[in-house]
Amino acid sequence: MKFSILCVGKIKESFYRDAVAEYAKRLSRYGKLEIMEVADEKTPDEPSEAQRLQILKKEGERLKKVLAKDAFHVALAIDGQKMDSVRFAARLEQLGVSGVSHVQFLIGGSLGLDRELLDGADLKLSFSDMTFPHQLMRVILLEQLYRAFRIINGEPYHK
Repeated sequence: MKFSILCVGKIKESFYRDAVAEYAKRLSRYGKLEIMEVADEKTPDEPSEAQRLQILKKEGERLKKVLAKDAFHVALAIDGQKMDSVRFAARLEQLGVSGVSHVQFLIGGSLGLDRELLDGADLKLSFSDMTFPHQLMRVILLEQLYRAFRIINGEPYHK
């Protein structure tokens, strides 16, 4: 299976880049992984609602350009569906069994994802009611993908 992580913005901190590289290496034995970054918009400290919507729209347009039409789209959103690691693994396994060969995960910028992308996603997924930096969400997502494949393959993984 192919997994793509489509993200707004680049990771500047080396510790996040190192973690992403480590999980990408670990995941390489389970499938093809690609990480695609699109430019983020400069966001004022306290944007107005109009500014916020404009930023989300611009970032959303950039993400739409790299969406694969034949992929299963998972938007990471605080109001998405929550599932534990075992259920997440089962969902990924079910997608593969049902013939899905490409899953794209969408991670927005500091303001989240454009409503059109959220509404058009096949699944909205939430990792918590808490808010995380979008750079850290890449690491969390990659770790959960790695954990899922360990679970799917009956391999040990710490709990």
